[in-house]
Amino acid sequence: MGKLKIGKFKIEKLKIGKLRKSARRLRNFFKRVLIRRPFSRGIRRRWLIYSLGLVFMIVLLAVTAYSVAASAYYISSVQSAVYSRATTTANFFSRWYTNSSYQEYYMSATRYAAEFGDKDKLELQFVSQFNRVEVSSVGPAVGTIPGTPDVREALSEGRVSHFIGIEPLTGERILSVSAPLLFNNQVVGVMRYLTSMSQVDNQIVVSAGTAVILGVILMIFVASSNLFFIRSILLPIQDVNEIAKKISDGSYGASIDKKYDDEIGELVDTINNMSAEISLAERIKNEFISSVSHELRTPLTAIAGWGETLLSSNMNNVDEMRKGIRIMLKEAIRLTKLVEEMLEFTRMEGGRLVLQIEPLDIRAEFEEVVYLYIDTLANEGILLTYGEAGEIPEIEGDKARLRQVFINVLDNAAKHGGDGRRIDTAIFLRDNMVNVRIQDYGMGIPAEEMPHIKKKFYKANTKSRGSGIGLAISDEIVRLHDGALSIESKLGEGTTVTISLPHKIGGLV
Repeated sequence: MGKLKIGKFKIEKLKIGKLRKSARRLRNFFKRVLIRRPFSRGIRRRWLIYSLGLVFMIVLLAVTAYSVAASAYYISSVQSAVYSRATTTANFFSRWYTNSSYQEYYMSATRYAAEFGDKDKLELQFVSQFNRVEVSSVGPAVGTIPGTPDVREALSEGRVSHFIGIEPLTGERILSVSAPLLFNNQVVGVMRYLTSMSQVDNQIVVSAGTAVILGVILMIFVASSNLFFIRSILLPIQDVNEIAKKISDGSYGASIDKKYDDEIGELVDTINNMSAEISLAERIKNEFISSVSHELRTPLTAIAGWGETLLSSNMNNVDEMRKGIRIMLKEAIRLTKLVEEMLEFTRMEGGRLVLQIEPLDIRAEFEEVVYLYIDTLANEGILLTYGEAGEIPEIEGDKARLRQVFINVLDNAAKHGGDGRRIDTAIFLRDNMVNVRIQDYGMGIPAEEMPHIKKKFYKANTKSRGSGIGLAISDEIVRLHDGALSIESKLGEGTTVTISLPHKIGGLV
């Protein structure tokens, strides 16, 4: 039995060994790409397991479905062709030789088998009613008894039957179709067509192998694209991890190059901002420690120095003694103020900054603070002016805390804007808010420092005295009054601080 060619279907012999060799190469490449690379843990491993697992299941189902469909298609095509030929030929013999003798009928079958033109594809047999091969296009089968059920069914039931399986006589996998031969409406034999299934099986293996190879190629493509995609995610994450380690080790201010404008880019921006904030906080902390140390040491040195001077000097010099006591008192007040600021900051950080709210004449409180500062600043060569616009209503507030805010802001204006030799103050009503404005004409604040100016411990001028927490405390006090403390500044032109506080109108805020 040879190759089977039916219409447009042509089944040719292929070198299965080469196909298997190619499959092994693809499998080895697949192992090398997906198994030997170092991603035994972490996001890469989970990503590939989940994504490739799903793709593998889909590919496996697709390959299986295709292989089953291809197998059914090839077998059905061959079976249909042989079935049609057997039926047609058997009907021809039955009609043509109905009125002939059995001897003539038999001779015609023998002659037809001898002249059979498709011997390289099919074997034609005439089987007698006693289940014995009388005529065969091949020859060696003559005299044998077929052991397949299709012959028995054709003889006993008088219908066309087929069989796919192992031929008992040759041990070969075959397809056989048996059609009954009728003589005077009696089954006198069977016309049987046989063909080897080896070529069909090979074609099925080739189709299934091709599907497997395509599936493997698809898996390799998916794995490669996943690896590339994961690499584009993992590399930036590794950079972020390295920078985070450096930051945790004390390299504050370290930054990452931004390469992507997506979620990874947002993460990089967040890490860079965090690093910059930590660096700034570290610098502010160091400056605060240095500043507080200086603020503590200066008055303590003055107090200790004058204490030793007074003890060792002639106590009859009253002027000298009074001068020393005034200096010691002034420095003690400075220390007290610094300690109070630290206590206020501690309360603010702990959420224990409590306001004593009561009806308050805000204009009177602000005027009192301004008038207290006029003479003091005049001695330093700074002109302090005050102006008001219209009637100022009462507000609900904490008198002591708001005075503290006014004093802190005026102190800052004197320290940082004193070079302008003038400070203008005013209180006025605008947009249902009581506004207190304090403006100096000093050097101003650089634009890059404006976002940090109200942060705790931050000092725009690191050489100026103070702890750097007064403005942060003032901002928190104003916030607790449901108000706002805003700062506007231009370098070389001065700084304006505006404190806006709500007031009651007709019993409503």
